[in-house]
Amino acid sequence: MAGLRLGPLLRHVDWDTGGSATIWVEADRPCTAEVRCADGAGGSARTFQITGHHYALIPVTGLTAGTATAYEVLLDGVPVWPEPGGRFPPSTIAVPAVGGGPGRPAPGLRVTFGSCRQAAPPAGRRGPHGADALDTLAARLAADPSEPRPDLLLLLGDQVYADQLSKETRRWLAARRDLREAPGAQVADYEEYTRLYDESWGDPEIRWLLSTVPSLHMFDDHDVIDDWNTSAAWQAEMRATPWWPERVLSGLMSYWVYQHLGNLSPAELAADPLYAAVRATPDGTDALRAFAAAADADPASVRWSYRRDFGRTRLLMVDTRAARVLAEDGRAMLDPAEQRWLRENALSGHGGYDHLLIGSSLPWLMPPLIHDAEVWNAALCRGERGQRWARIGEDLRRRSDLEHWAAFPASFAALSDLIEEVGTGPKAPATVAVLSGDVHHAYVAEPLIPSTARVFQLTCSPVHNSIHTLVKWGFRLGWSRLGRWLGRGFSRHGRTGRPPLSWRRTGGPWFGNQLMTLTLTGHEARLRLDQARSSRTGARLVTVLDRRLTGAE
Repeated sequence: MAGLRLGPLLRHVDWDTGGSATIWVEADRPCTAEVRCADGAGGSARTFQITGHHYALIPVTGLTAGTATAYEVLLDGVPVWPEPGGRFPPSTIAVPAVGGGPGRPAPGLRVTFGSCRQAAPPAGRRGPHGADALDTLAARLAADPSEPRPDLLLLLGDQVYADQLSKETRRWLAARRDLREAPGAQVADYEEYTRLYDESWGDPEIRWLLSTVPSLHMFDDHDVIDDWNTSAAWQAEMRATPWWPERVLSGLMSYWVYQHLGNLSPAELAADPLYAAVRATPDGTDALRAFAAAADADPASVRWSYRRDFGRTRLLMVDTRAARVLAEDGRAMLDPAEQRWLRENALSGHGGYDHLLIGSSLPWLMPPLIHDAEVWNAALCRGERGQRWARIGEDLRRRSDLEHWAAFPASFAALSDLIEEVGTGPKAPATVAVLSGDVHHAYVAEPLIPSTARVFQLTCSPVHNSIHTLVKWGFRLGWSRLGRWLGRGFSRHGRTGRPPLSWRRTGGPWFGNQLMTLTLTGHEARLRLDQARSSRTGARLVTVLDRRLTGAE
């Protein structure tokens, strides 16, 4: 009898007609996976196989807009979810009301987002990072049915840590291979990646939360390796390392299976030749390996970025890792095709949406000192101060993680120009917000540009991780007047000039495990920041910011 190994995850929910959704599952053997909803909606799919693992993305049709319905999962006709005697409420699919007509306003959108989540330790063991913000959110939603649920959970990178493993996973690896051989206590292949997802998504609170709140994902570096694609020199060194080819292939393969597939709509899935290929054969491993190899060799051969429209809110999730151009004389965060995609999708239907969200795992607007240091470092690495400084710059780049938008100055300027263009004039939306993570703290920043829209950098990280006290002070210094003065010194030494725009911090920095929630209704936008705090009676979420981003309080 087939069993449910992982999932279900509620992924795509249709905001155009309100009639469909997709649910991802992993089974322990080949089978037919089925979803049955309490209101009669449902669907089924045969599993496909990758390296001995069995997955299905189940299309659910017949849903009714403006309703929420409980569902169950069956494998070969046998119910496997909800688990018997489970302590959580039934998993549901909530479908928005389809609005926009006379007397029927478009539905609002509540987006909860964050990044950088190391798996919570098993029950009964304290971990090094304190309370998990996602676990704590799940517990609050499960305990209080009246608590508003997010319409969307946006996971902005480092969903798994391939290079920073828990004690339990290190012991599991040690029983499988000799950790004295490279890559040591890091994942080496696809099977070891599946262990990371088992550990992270098998957490009971996370499992229930992802079964009932739709989620969209994008990778960052730790999903593959720290500082992935930092520079051309870094990439050349890694490609010469014997264990790296299998690592990067396995990282891309597992991301496609566990995260990317669910980002796609049913129509996009139907048009995806790789999805068709892996489902058309008893074992899709070879097809997926070939795809991953091509994606690593030529990033322009695949697009990980995607667009979703939620009523009158547009989300553009941007790949800031695999789509980079790394040559020092032409460094770009996005390759030319990716840059065109971003521009076209931001301007398509301009005037037809009220809010534009740009999901970027890496922040666009950083503390000014850090921004200036990254621009200076990029100038050194391309030889502005000679080859000796170029070697120093490359070493600093890797040691200090100098690889955000500022480290790609032309890309920073292009994104800034695009945001100003979108946010200016009679067709401008009410807000343009860049949603980011990566930097293990949270803040709000606003550019000083003459736009019609309100423009924000909203950064929230980590969901479950930590940061050294010295780094906290470094970020505080980065926002200070002294930091700005020091940054001008970097600019003079690197002969880089000043940034093409100015910005100011209007919230934070906040440190701790946390989540931001952005609520968009009509032209109004409201931001809340909740932090997970531990106590003798258990973890709880504490609201440290609740602020209107548009209009007056």
